[in-house]
Amino acid sequence: MSVGELDALDRRILYLLQAEARHTSSSDVAASVDASASTVRNRIQRLESEGIIRGYHADVDYEAAGHQLFTLIVCTAPMPDREELAAAAAEVPGVVEVQEVVSGERNVLVQAIGVDGDDLTRIGEELDELGLRVSDEDLIRSTHRRPYSGFEE
Repeated sequence: MSVGELDALDRRILYLLQAEARHTSSSDVAASVDASASTVRNRIQRLESEGIIRGYHADVDYEAAGHQLFTLIVCTAPMPDREELAAAAAEVPGVVEVQEVVSGERNVLVQAIGVDGDDLTRIGEELDELGLRVSDEDLIRSTHRRPYSGFEE
């Protein structure tokens, strides 16, 4: 199913879940979209089974949790190996997220938590051993998210 195939109810459900999935029940969504709670539950189950909703994740403030070395590591992977290397990078201890970029030199973005400088060095070395070339490393101060407005109606 493509985004073009989502109806207004699907899009609104996605918007509300992106805004606050943890404290949003099917009844809460139903009240916002003028549908029954069972309809909302069925829609959410379908969106999950079709892979449109891929999961629910905690948004952790790593600094508040005592981990001040939350780092973005910008890497380059050979295009034919990018997907495989990105998946392997996600398995490196300390890595919390990996994004593949469609094209260009800096085509794998790795977010990692290091307990100290030596730990960040280890993570960088393990990424290098996989075949990723580390281009840049930056400490992340904070992340700001919001639901995709294209789902809001």
